[in-house]
Amino acid sequence: MSDAIKHECGLAYIRLLKPLSFYHRKYGTAFYGLNKLYLLMEKQHNRGQDGAGIATVKLDTEPGHQFMHRLRVSGPQAISQIFQNISQEVGEMEKMYPEILQHPGLMKGYMRFVGEVLLGHLRYGTQGKNNVEFCHPFIKSHINPTRNLAMAGNFNLVNTDELFAMLDQHPNGTLRESDLGAMIETIHYYLCMADDTNPANLNIEGILKQATTHFDGGFVFSGLIGNGDSFVMRDANGIRPCYYYKDDEVVVAASERAAIMTAFNVSQPEVHKLEPGHAIIVSAKGEFKNAQILPPKKHTACSFERIYFSRGSDPDIYRERMELGRNLAGTVLKALDNHLKHTIVSFIPNTAEIAFYGLIKGLEDYLKEIKLKRIFANPNMPEEEMRELISRRVRIEKIAIKDVKLRTFITEDASRNEMVQHVYDITYGTVERGVDTLVVIDDSIVRGTTLRESIIKMLNRLGPKRIIVVSSAPQIRYPDCYGIDMSRMGDFIAFQAATGLLADRGQSQKLHDIYQLCKDAELNGTLHEQNFVKGVYESFTAEEVSKKIASMLRHEDVTAEVDVIYQSIEGLHEACPHNQGDWYFTGNYPTPGGNRVANRAFMNYMEKQEGRGY
Repeated sequence: MSDAIKHECGLAYIRLLKPLSFYHRKYGTAFYGLNKLYLLMEKQHNRGQDGAGIATVKLDTEPGHQFMHRLRVSGPQAISQIFQNISQEVGEMEKMYPEILQHPGLMKGYMRFVGEVLLGHLRYGTQGKNNVEFCHPFIKSHINPTRNLAMAGNFNLVNTDELFAMLDQHPNGTLRESDLGAMIETIHYYLCMADDTNPANLNIEGILKQATTHFDGGFVFSGLIGNGDSFVMRDANGIRPCYYYKDDEVVVAASERAAIMTAFNVSQPEVHKLEPGHAIIVSAKGEFKNAQILPPKKHTACSFERIYFSRGSDPDIYRERMELGRNLAGTVLKALDNHLKHTIVSFIPNTAEIAFYGLIKGLEDYLKEIKLKRIFANPNMPEEEMRELISRRVRIEKIAIKDVKLRTFITEDASRNEMVQHVYDITYGTVERGVDTLVVIDDSIVRGTTLRESIIKMLNRLGPKRIIVVSSAPQIRYPDCYGIDMSRMGDFIAFQAATGLLADRGQSQKLHDIYQLCKDAELNGTLHEQNFVKGVYESFTAEEVSKKIASMLRHEDVTAEVDVIYQSIEGLHEACPHNQGDWYFTGNYPTPGGNRVANRAFMNYMEKQEGRGY
């Protein structure tokens, strides 16, 4: 995305089903589990660059020996730092006991993170809380193994205050400010109740059923219990993604299917989607169960996963991103009056490359049809004219190359805006000045700041007659509350455009009317029942909003015409038929808490309050 937004955490879970000696004999190392955990985390590093953490549980430890360990690191190099720390610990132990690497039992006894149950997490901080205390996993410690709990996940809850009130807790600091704090306290509460009832045989399925009925949000989370039981669970709407793989040696779960396929060298059919409302549970004895915990609700898997968040190496996501681009070809052609001769197509940033290929295929399909029609209409076309016609191609150029070495070290706005223009190097000599149109595809346009202050001004230096910015996603109109850091209404360029249109037409009073509806609903305790913010957009077509956005993105220094084309909601659903969670585009939230968040975010905007709406 040209606008950097923080998003989506990543989860990695491994349960070894054999003794460590088995992996030492078969694979030549007792670090098999740790090696695979490292791979799973690295193959999902796109999902969290603010910090990372791991936790392990050792099975059948002797009384008095620690059975649960955790390590967390904040910062963009967190994964490598975690495993460098482990490597350093191994090296120091090897100096003391040179033969230890040949004895898995000794390794397990002396090395903290050599265990059978492993949990890894990559974090993007959705509240700007990036210090190590906010990194997952969180731990609830107790002298009793069955009451020790480590948890991590990819989620946001919108009812943390209600959860703490239900538990009659009033925590401060990290616990209060983290969704995971509310989640781990709730699950731990029911875990302790179950331990009181039957400590020898914990009913994990029952614990999860009791706890998760209180959660409002989108989530995938994993938990390790000190006695060796473990679980991974997904929300009832399937908002957050989760996949798992199982054989007779290992049970694995992760946020992305391709990560499992790569790390364990398995095929796509062998990796299963964890169904909404389900949990995979592995007992301390290694017994596996896929249990339905919550009744499944309307399937609203996050479409942003397909547009941007998940890596494009997944076969389905690759295909869907191609379709997102191809679906835009007709709209682009219409904007060009079908004239491709003086049109150059490119993409910014690199993550939009797959959608770019789809757009090119769609434009090429049009060219093929034109060629066939002209040939059939004129079978006696002269050879030279025929050759010229057949040789026509969509003009493709690498217009911009990101300079990864350049950093914007000045935070003062004017200086920063000047410097940020040079984050990309433009390719000079590709554009016929005053003649060519540049069509540039982006993943999505959230705030528009980078487009206005950097990319469009940069492209304008090439001298195009016209710049058309194409978004593979629809207009982002509403905040997210299920994992993405898009929570302030006033940040969205689509919202700014809609309020601008209201002002242009003398209808700004409508904002105050919607605000009063929100205030009345808040007073009546019904803020969650209806998304009143939809009223901001109801008077305008998507095309009207796009046209207003284009005028807002065109800096006064830009000489080229500027147009913006967005994906349609219908095009999104057609390209991503199985991931139709589209609340950030449509305002149709899958849980009641979403309506409350949207209304609260609008109220914050009207009251000029900072912070997110939940």
